[in-house]
Amino acid sequence: MTGPGTTGTGRIRTIVIGGGIAGLASAALLAREGHEVTLLEARSELGGRAGVWNTGGFRFDTGPSWYLMPEVFEHFYRLLGTSAAEQLDLVKLDPGYRVHFEGDKAPVDILADRAANIRLFEQLQPGAGAALRRYLDSAAETYDLAVQRFLYSSYESFRPFLVPDVLRRLGRLARLLLQPLDKFVAGFVSDPRLRQILGYPAVFLGSAPNLTPSMYHLMSHLDLADGVLYPQGGFGTLIDSISALARAEGVQLVTGARVTAIRVSDQKAIAGVSYLDAEDQLQYLHADTVVSSADLHHTETELVPAELQTYPQRWWDKRVSGPGAVLVMLGVTGEISQLQHHSLFFTTDWGKNFGQIFGKRPSVPSPASLYVCMPSATDKSVAPAGSSNLFVLVPVPPDVTLGHGGVNGAGSRTIELIADAAIEQVSRWAGIPDLADRIVVRRTVGPADFAADLNSWKGGALGPAHTLRQSAFLRGSNMSKKISGLYYAGGTTIPGIGLPMCLISAEILLKRMRHDTTTGPLAEPLPARPTHLNGAAGDPVKSAPQQS
Repeated sequence: MTGPGTTGTGRIRTIVIGGGIAGLASAALLAREGHEVTLLEARSELGGRAGVWNTGGFRFDTGPSWYLMPEVFEHFYRLLGTSAAEQLDLVKLDPGYRVHFEGDKAPVDILADRAANIRLFEQLQPGAGAALRRYLDSAAETYDLAVQRFLYSSYESFRPFLVPDVLRRLGRLARLLLQPLDKFVAGFVSDPRLRQILGYPAVFLGSAPNLTPSMYHLMSHLDLADGVLYPQGGFGTLIDSISALARAEGVQLVTGARVTAIRVSDQKAIAGVSYLDAEDQLQYLHADTVVSSADLHHTETELVPAELQTYPQRWWDKRVSGPGAVLVMLGVTGEISQLQHHSLFFTTDWGKNFGQIFGKRPSVPSPASLYVCMPSATDKSVAPAGSSNLFVLVPVPPDVTLGHGGVNGAGSRTIELIADAAIEQVSRWAGIPDLADRIVVRRTVGPADFAADLNSWKGGALGPAHTLRQSAFLRGSNMSKKISGLYYAGGTTIPGIGLPMCLISAEILLKRMRHDTTTGPLAEPLPARPTHLNGAAGDPVKSAPQQS
């Protein structure tokens, strides 16, 4: 007899909430495992934070723009029987990125080769080359340990950590967890510029160097040794690729489906979800299992009954959000030789910057340490011939009262003033005096947009910051403690922030469902389910109401 949420084949019927990279990856892996998966995405397009905006011949990635940890992407693709080379056209950036320092007319280019960066550090500070070599050796060792023992763990059991390679490093691991990154970096280099370059990875983690455990110095292995890649066509091609793989596994992808509640049986088990469809009609869909890749705060405080919340509001009141962001997308006539594909702008007193974002009395930094992406330097398909596209990210406090963005100056006054200041800063620091006059396309995004469009907690751009109390198993579980069959994926749960972490979160989800407590990546590839179970793979679906 077929029960609620199951099919005549006896397969588990699973609903995935959210069509960002974590939701799509989770759906694909679970479908390959044999689940019948329906993915519900509230917006009209897939991608979540990794969105795309096209206008006037310009194409902008509206979210992630760094392709780091390439082996994580490769492993995910191999789980599904393919490879990154088959799915994406990847190029290595050299320089990987450029850094502009306040008051210093000479920017620093970080190159695509470890040895070259060691020579660079030596040029900027005598003795820093050897120090960087030691630093990167430590980063590589820590990174390898993290991949094999921590990143791919669901923390369902701690027994797998009682192994020799972890136990003999306990003292070192404790020091790396308890010492903040900025203090750790200071033990290697004294030049303020080099300290900023080594401390900046904290921003990728939605945190600050003085708040981030020095365990995360492993991030420098990625950009200073491994190098930075870029998928030609932009990060939308990554979403397209994983969407296609999900469809091929039989996942039904439904856009314009805003989930309004996770429905629970009297036995405190998943019954399904209710959602508003593209015609704003309330629909009900039964399931055995629900995976929410939506923002965890939204999932727990808005979609789950109050008495069954694993992470109620009082839990969040004790947590630290990562920064908010003002995004500025600019279409510019002419090429801009002063910028690289990735350019960072660091203020002299960036400790003050971080204090303004994470301190007790938050305020918008001015000037701000900010980031500029110009993919037209690498990819001619993202802008009209002879033009440039710029994506500017200004870190701000996670505060929805800063307002919304808009097109051509139509955003909230505060957001547009922040954008104006960022454009002027980039123009002055990088030596592009006519930058403002050459802008033909402009769009801004503010914290209120992150909250409205992505249900982001506090309007943050990334999720909970990677502080000591919000890393590894302290970040929370990827499974509800009160509702049987409810799981979580994405950047707001384990292992954390970033595209690679989101892919890993999908794999950890599968391991949790299997009660697999191993700590390393799964064997490649995952066994393919029988072809007779694939159904009409890739067909869009409009679910008819199913009354409870």
